[in-house]
Amino acid sequence: PEANLTGISMIGSALESKRFELLHEVAPQAAIIGALINPNYPAAKTQIQEVQEAAARLGVQLALREAGTEAEVDTAFAAFVEQKIEALLIGNDPFFGSQREKLAALAVRLKLPAISFRREFAEVGGLLSYGPLFADGYREAGIYAGKILKGTRPADLPVMQPTKFELVVNLKAA
Repeated sequence: PEANLTGISMIGSALESKRFELLHEVAPQAAIIGALINPNYPAAKTQIQEVQEAAARLGVQLALREAGTEAEVDTAFAAFVEQKIEALLIGNDPFFGSQREKLAALAVRLKLPAISFRREFAEVGGLLSYGPLFADGYREAGIYAGKILKGTRPADLPVMQPTKFELVVNLKAA
């Protein structure tokens, strides 16, 4: 109300380039890397730009597919097979988080090293995940809610960003 913003940012979309680089380090032989992005996600354009720039910087061909529904995920994977991708980046998106088991299973079935933004992806069979510690963000949101309930003006609270990130490697998938 006072024209200032506050809140907790998990900066997930700003990490697509880093995730792409990590995937390239794990699969340096991959000449074609696929990227799955949800076009309905508010930061989709930023994600696309980040992976395009990372692919160009690393000299890797990018096979970009968009999916915002389960049917579109199936279509995207069929296209990835046709394009003979050798690794896969799954973009930061709540829909993809909810589809982590399906996405991990598809990547395993196609023998694709794959990276996602949440540790749960690696826990259900995917190879890698890299991102902020969501539990820390939830804790900070609770602290902010407590401060506001005790009378702190939201305009006096800065936007918080994560300071801790985790790389999870599924050793069985590796």
